[in-house]
Amino acid sequence: MNILGNIKKALFGISLQETSCDKRGFIVSNPEIKQRLESIGQTFVFGYHTALIYNDLERIAEELNRQIALENHGFAFEGAAMGLMLLDIISFQGPRRFNQFVDTSGNAHFYMLHVGAGWAMARLPWRIQQRVNSLDNLCHWLALDGFGFHQGYFHAKKFVEQQAQQKGLSGYALRVFDQGLGRSLWFVLGADIQRITIQINSFPQQRQADLWAGIGLASSYAGGVDEADLKSLKHLSGEYSNNLSQGAAFAAKARERAGNPTEHTNLACVIFCNTNANTAANICDQSLINLPADTEIPAYEIWRQRIQNHLTLESVA
Repeated sequence: MNILGNIKKALFGISLQETSCDKRGFIVSNPEIKQRLESIGQTFVFGYHTALIYNDLERIAEELNRQIALENHGFAFEGAAMGLMLLDIISFQGPRRFNQFVDTSGNAHFYMLHVGAGWAMARLPWRIQQRVNSLDNLCHWLALDGFGFHQGYFHAKKFVEQQAQQKGLSGYALRVFDQGLGRSLWFVLGADIQRITIQINSFPQQRQADLWAGIGLASSYAGGVDEADLKSLKHLSGEYSNNLSQGAAFAAKARERAGNPTEHTNLACVIFCNTNANTAANICDQSLINLPADTEIPAYEIWRQRIQNHLTLESVA
């Protein structure tokens, strides 16, 4: 029996009830979508608890790979990343275990791990920028994406309804926060295309592009709707369709690297990006070639812009 691990779970664990749409106040009219969204949340929590219980990083990965369906591995590893980062924060040793997991048994889920790290930062929100900067030079921004998702998911009234911006963040960090907040809308609004569009349109115009990018990623990665809904989403995104497609390409790349492709991600790429998921993932890779260092415009944003430009050309072709 892992006594220490169970103590950590008792102290820092998250009740599965917290992933219930009813508990969160999410109105989801379609029971199949409701079950899917709740299952994703439960998978995340399982990954989180696994990281709290087991001290051995390889054992954590083994448990997730063994007990979770391949399609959902990313959500489980995202949860594990939250657990490892939380333990790193309270140990005052920097992201030691998190970085080790990224470099070893969790590496296939590189992108999802950085998103998961942001959940821990949202739970322990001090010295955020310093913690973010201690991660990967390019993908440390994904932690702020995870931060934004967490705030939208757990504090929807404040960050979705009242459209508050996160204190302590400024500049480009607020934009990446909004990308994560946009992802959360897929859950908060029950993958309801009309409600999502109305909600995004109610935000200040300067925030809408990043919110649409988040929806593009969430709808493509998490799935839950049919072809007609995806086509409607693309139509309703209007001038932000390039942001929607960039989010879908990110979803495709995350799944391609992890080796857990899904038909719903491929379908979303075909509709949003006018190409299949494999090509969309390859565009993400090609857009990294000779990527410049951070200047006034972060390299991460240049990467996103390049992907949008590539997908525009793909659409024209």
